[in-house]
Amino acid sequence: MRRREFIGLLGASLIAPIAAKAQQVGRTYRLGVLLPHPRDVPINVAFVEEFRRHGFIEGQNLTIDYRAFAAHLDLISQYAAELIIAQPDVIYAAGGAAVRAVQQATKSIPIFGIAADMVGEGLVESFARPNGNTTGVSILALELEGKRQEILIEAVPGIRRMAALAESSTLTEANARALQEAARAKNVELSIYRITRAEEIVATIDKVQASGATALHVLSSPMVDGNVPLIIERVAALRLPAMYQWPAWAERGGFIGYGPPLDHLADLAARFAASLLRDTMPANLPVEQPTKFELVINLKTAKAMGVTVPGALLSRADRVVEE
Repeated sequence: MRRREFIGLLGASLIAPIAAKAQQVGRTYRLGVLLPHPRDVPINVAFVEEFRRHGFIEGQNLTIDYRAFAAHLDLISQYAAELIIAQPDVIYAAGGAAVRAVQQATKSIPIFGIAADMVGEGLVESFARPNGNTTGVSILALELEGKRQEILIEAVPGIRRMAALAESSTLTEANARALQEAARAKNVELSIYRITRAEEIVATIDKVQASGATALHVLSSPMVDGNVPLIIERVAALRLPAMYQWPAWAERGGFIGYGPPLDHLADLAARFAASLLRDTMPANLPVEQPTKFELVINLKTAKAMGVTVPGALLSRADRVVEE
């Protein structure tokens, strides 16, 4: 299957990289991490491997202090404070709430963040000049939601009713209306189900299925994404095809995933973290955006759910999982 390059807003990724100082021989660096997922998920494994290629090896010249927050959103500020107490050289945080919690905890430690919109969420001043102690990657999450919805509608022939699962704090009314209007233009009724806690996920998916919706769009957010294995398990039991923001979730049993491949994000994260550990100032590292996007369709999952994916869509996929 082919791998497509995203052509569009490249933002500050076109700016030449800033030269960084060499690593100090014999020094052990400390990286604080505040992410939604447990340490052993694929993107974290890929990040650690990419980081090794930059010369930072855990257990040799690197110590990682890790906190996963998806199951405990109410503890994000506490986790951020704990990381600061450990006096890391750099902090890596994902999701607007996590980045903001770390920013509130320190004004001096360099922060690398991944968020839906680093500028739009007020986490940095601009792409080219982030200023302050924070830089990172904007993953175009909101811009891609419409594309994911369009793909999901195409993937489920004859669909008339669908649902979206959203974290209340991340989906604005304007974005909700835009998704509903786009669905209506294709003669599809979209109902949006908002949740505030991970404990609400299973019951909400059950409500989706009971409503008569025949597909579920899992909207991007750190809390929701941190619980995708649970979502995949529940929608499989209900034979409800679902779309996810990362291609890797389709490879792990989800129906469809569309977005930046995790190895691409891991590479971006490792480059930023390595530059910051080598004393490049965050204000001198322009915010970047992903430049690679993949569509992955799990045919095994589709067959189990009784969905026949149109051949035209399969031909556009970067990868098709068949077993």
